[in-house]
Order: sequence, then C-alpha cells, then structure tokens
Amino acid sequence: MNNEVLEAMQLRRSIRSFKPDPVPETDLQEIIKAGLYAPSGRGSQDTIILAITNPAMVKRLSRLNCEIGGWAPDFDPFYGAPAVLIVLADKTKPTEVYDGSLVMGNLMLAAHSLGLGSCWIHRAKEEFERPEGKALLKTLGITGEWEGIGHCAVGYVKGDIPIAPLRKEHRHIAEAICSGRGSRQKGCCVSSTPFKILPIPPSSGNSSPAWLCGRESGDRRNIWPLWDSI
Repeated sequence: MNNEVLEAMQLRRSIRSFKPDPVPETDLQEIIKAGLYAPSGRGSQDTIILAITNPAMVKRLSRLNCEIGGWAPDFDPFYGAPAVLIVLADKTKPTEVYDGSLVMGNLMLAAHSLGLGSCWIHRAKEEFERPEGKALLKTLGITGEWEGIGHCAVGYVKGDIPIAPLRKEHRHIAEAICSGRGSRQKGCCVSSTPFKILPIPPSSGNSSPAWLCGRESGDRRNIWPLWDSI
C-alpha cells in the first residue's frame, strides 16, 4: 500500500503498555493540531482538548478514573502513558458526542503516524461530572457545560505492536436492499451489483459494529455513501 493515510488507518492499534519516556512537545502539538482539524457538525468546532503531561496530574486523573472503573487502587487505566489528551464537547450541541469522537479518531491516527502509541480510555464523561473534574476545568479557566468524550493516552510503545485481527465476516451486505436496474431513482439505489460492508474503523473491544456500504465490482471496491444504498 502506498497511501500513508489508509495505511495508518489499517495498522494503528490500541496500545496498553507505554514507556515512561516523555512525548516531545512538538509531537504533542502535531497530534493536537490533527484533533482540532477533525470535522464537526456545521463546522461549529465546539470541542476542546486538554493536554495533561504533568506526572502528578496524570497520576491524579489515573486514580480518579480507576475509582470510577471500580478497579484495585494500584491499577493504572492509562497503562503508564506519560501524556493524556482529554477531549471535551459542548453539552449544548446536538452533535457533541459525534464531534468529540471524530477528534479522538484523529488524535489516535496522528499519534500512530508519528511513531507513537495511543489508546482511547473511557470514563471521561463520569470524571467531569464529578466535583474533581469540574474543579480542574475551573482551575484552567474553562467555563460552560462540557461533557468528557474520552482520554487519548499517548506515549512510546513498550513491547510489540499488536497485529490487527481479521475483519468480521458478518459486516458484509449480501446484496443491494432495493430493486431497480440501470439508473438511479429518487430515494433508491438501483444497481444490480451486490453491495458489501467495507470494515475499516477502530472499534471498542474490536467489536466492529459499524457498517460502511460499498459496491464490489470484479477486483475493485468502490465506496459509496450509505444513503445511496438504502
């Protein structure tokens, strides 16, 4: 494969063991910049990224996250990552979770492209509903109502990078849903060529729940918008 973006999408893995070495500031800024360029509903850009690199603060957040998760006190849910990027979204926006999730995806891809590991860590929502999280925002001078979307743990990989598991077969559509031949009709795809799901994006626990429709023709796969096939 000679497309760096597509290669990063397929080779990026969630890392759960990090070296303690600090991440260079220049790399962190590039990762954050990638997150800020994520698409958002109506181009609103109503997400923010908190960059936490102070070891004491990372440890404090780790303890809080561990408490929410119900684990033993000595467990580190950030897996030793020296940097944690927290994505928050404006609660008043209807697309807050979607916008924040797109930011998270960009952060992880950017980290991979720079030779760093990353992992989406949950429970940011619960953290910033607690007094400790609200106090942190107040300390940083952040006002308004914000929902925690996720933590992007970032650092150098300790050990081997996991190999991506095979994509699940059940994510393939056997054939087009609607009928018709030869040309498009309003509200309906009319190709007699079978449509299939093209599985690419990362998913929690590698569950692969999302579907993307595409048309397979010979040895080519042409990606089509989902609304063209329903």
